[in-house]
Amino acid sequence: MLRLFEIQRGKIKETYAGSDYSNQDLSESAWIDLQDPEENERDLLEQLLRTELPESEDVEELESSARYFVDAAGIHVHSLYLTQSEGRHDTATVAFILQPQRLITVRESELADFRLLRMRARRNQVEAHNAQELLTLLFDQKVENLADALEDNYLKLGEVSHLVLEDEEADLEEAIDHLAKLEDSNGKIRLCLMDTQRSIAFLQRHLKDDPELRETCWGILRDIDTLMSHTTFLFEKINFLMDSTQGFISIEQNKIIKIFSIAAVVFLPPTMVASIYGMNFDHMPELQWLLGYPWALGLMLMAGMAPYLYFKKKGWL
Repeated sequence: MLRLFEIQRGKIKETYAGSDYSNQDLSESAWIDLQDPEENERDLLEQLLRTELPESEDVEELESSARYFVDAAGIHVHSLYLTQSEGRHDTATVAFILQPQRLITVRESELADFRLLRMRARRNQVEAHNAQELLTLLFDQKVENLADALEDNYLKLGEVSHLVLEDEEADLEEAIDHLAKLEDSNGKIRLCLMDTQRSIAFLQRHLKDDPELRETCWGILRDIDTLMSHTTFLFEKINFLMDSTQGFISIEQNKIIKIFSIAAVVFLPPTMVASIYGMNFDHMPELQWLLGYPWALGLMLMAGMAPYLYFKKKGWL
């Protein structure tokens, strides 16, 4: 899927979306967004733009030299973006190629950040005067979306906190599952923030001639620092709630073990009495008593009630 954008009077405008385009469409585009490209699309674009597009395995490389570099095609930045699938967050890498007159993006899947930018562009809400400004705008919006994701996590964490600390009938095992998902989501958000921090620092070294863009980059870095502190706070709160949940589960288990332990002690004296009168000796005076059976039952009842009343008085029950 290919989407083309132009800059008209300082505004980003989508001019084409599909697979049938002309050389003029490409040459006049300030932003070429390529999503899950077919092999023939890649070959044609490489011929027309005289640029080698990155392969999927190249985009996923972790080394800095493979993610941030400059060659004859332009400035290359491979950046992690946050995605969501089946209720869980994941990450996807987008390859940026910044040329003097255009920006090229290559990605495998649809991303909420790009979808939001297209929606804003249709409403003439995206201001940019060149490809460099457009690239910094994409990173600025990425950080805003990561901030929104962190806010959602904070609200969900508040619900889990109420579940663990205040709801006496809460399913604590379900709470642990929610906390594990939030911890994983928070970790992926932090990973995207760290990657964006490295990307912006790399771009700053190659945008020295534009003080406004450099100032924008500094603003993005300050926002990232704030959000990194917020992720640390969320990690600490998640760990606190996880420890609290496990503590409450241990308390519930100890209560069950306590009941079994007390029950064993309460029934031990009656068992001893029954064992005595179950012995087969010829000379046992109580065997000839008329009231021997009620006597044995009463003795067992008193032997069981005595430790129960003692535990009750001590407050152990």
